[in-house]
Amino acid sequence: MKLRSHPMILALWAAFAGAGGALAQSPANPPVVHAPAGELEGLREGDANVFRAIPYALPPVGERRWRPPAPMPHWKGVRAAQTMGVACMQPPMSAGPYDRGKVPMAEDCLTLDVTAPANARGAPVMVWIHGGTLIWGSGHSEMYDGREFAKRGVVLVSVNYRLGVLGYLAHPELSKESPDGVSGNYGLLDQIQALHWVRENIAAFGGDPRNVTIFGESAGALSVEYLLASPRARGSFDRAIVESGYLFTMPELRSKRGEEFPAEDIGAWVAGKLQAPNLAALRAMDAGKLVEAAAATGYVPYGTIDGKILPRQLVDTFDRGEQAKVPLIAGFNSGEIRSLRFLAPPTPPSREAYAEGIRARYGDLADDYLRLYPASGDIEQRGLDSTRDAVFGWAAERLVRKQAALGQPAFLYYFSHSYPSADAAGLTGFHASEVPFVFGTINATPPAWPAIPDTVAEHRLSAAMLDYWTSFARGGKPVSANGPAWSSFGADSAFMGFVEAPRAATGFMPGMYALHEQLLCRRRAAGTQSWNWRTGSIAPVLPAPVAACSAPAPSKQGS
Repeated sequence: MKLRSHPMILALWAAFAGAGGALAQSPANPPVVHAPAGELEGLREGDANVFRAIPYALPPVGERRWRPPAPMPHWKGVRAAQTMGVACMQPPMSAGPYDRGKVPMAEDCLTLDVTAPANARGAPVMVWIHGGTLIWGSGHSEMYDGREFAKRGVVLVSVNYRLGVLGYLAHPELSKESPDGVSGNYGLLDQIQALHWVRENIAAFGGDPRNVTIFGESAGALSVEYLLASPRARGSFDRAIVESGYLFTMPELRSKRGEEFPAEDIGAWVAGKLQAPNLAALRAMDAGKLVEAAAATGYVPYGTIDGKILPRQLVDTFDRGEQAKVPLIAGFNSGEIRSLRFLAPPTPPSREAYAEGIRARYGDLADDYLRLYPASGDIEQRGLDSTRDAVFGWAAERLVRKQAALGQPAFLYYFSHSYPSADAAGLTGFHASEVPFVFGTINATPPAWPAIPDTVAEHRLSAAMLDYWTSFARGGKPVSANGPAWSSFGADSAFMGFVEAPRAATGFMPGMYALHEQLLCRRRAAGTQSWNWRTGSIAPVLPAPVAACSAPAPSKQGS
């Protein structure tokens, strides 16, 4: 078997003791919580109580490697929770804005951090799922500091989950030992276990276990989509925010779908490449060597469509209205592909060649394509824009349309804010550039991240985004005293633009969704092509028209 190379691998990353679950503390002492999981001693940082590296599952090592997470038993005594945890195992990252350098890591990594207002009671809870292509990243990051959330009365939880081959490998032997007869999705099961831990324990920190919002960016946003789609996660959260999510074709456990090999076949192929004759040999491998060797084979982690944890392709789940019926925010950034340029098609030698290539690949929809991405001006930019829309723009609008169709409040955003150092680096509105504004950590970005000016205007924009995100978590509607009213997505295609300041608008990107939805529909109908990042001159030739694939109906106003 030869795996299709995936360019993203190159870049990316009750019963509670105590009165009402209140924090036991005094000004002279660190905060201590009495939770069902056990007692924890944290840190006071300003007006927030911070608890770090709390284990929510048993270590997934030895025979627990590639098994669903097992709940952490109640521990005895007071557990120290003041020290930063380690990242889950991951290969080295290429230099770039997302690289944080060497980070401590271990296979024993299933922990979470909690940041809570010092005197919180019944506070809304937000659970952050980090990005990194399901290969890199950690919930323990200075950029994910939760103190600004705490200032707004929100408890923030940031989660580690298994990554790469340790988090997503499917294999026939693993399926055979599973009671469900499936394998893969271990990282997703970690996230579900963390959400169960939150439901059971967060009241002890002052959070409301019946008001939990999940949110994530990039692979974290994809994880939020998986959680929306998974029956195993149902009832474990109440709202969702998707920042730069995508809806690629995912491998199915034992069936070939489009151009995707069955996930079990991929796992068996990887094991062969690693010269591991059986599951016992895979479990005996050193974790660090295993992770790096698997990445070197070209293995790319994805959720597996197994009929149990992920019943069907995400687009099918949302088409059938089987996803969690919760309020949603979804959006993306104007320059997503500027930091992911390897996803964009090569720039044709001339505008004429560009137009000819589009007509050869898009047939009867070529005119629609060229209206949106014309053969004039900067044709390199056309490639960046079309890839952005095919991957992130279409997915964001599709998600809010589908939630609105269920009668759920659904809100769309478009982040096009930039600043001089990002512009100078050719990274205007780049992938993940909204994250430090969402967290209020514009002075705590990674070393190679374009430095955000420490100005009143930048802090004001960040404050508005924090307001919108936290008010949505509190009551299901994003509002801010620092910005205009944000209308839910409906027939007028309302959205919030984040430029130098928040700007409410309607008529979002006319024609973008209709075109990419028709392209997807035809590829799905043909059954031989996957839906992913390929657009423009690297797109497969579009299948012939079918009656079932027509322009999508106007969206309906959400409640």
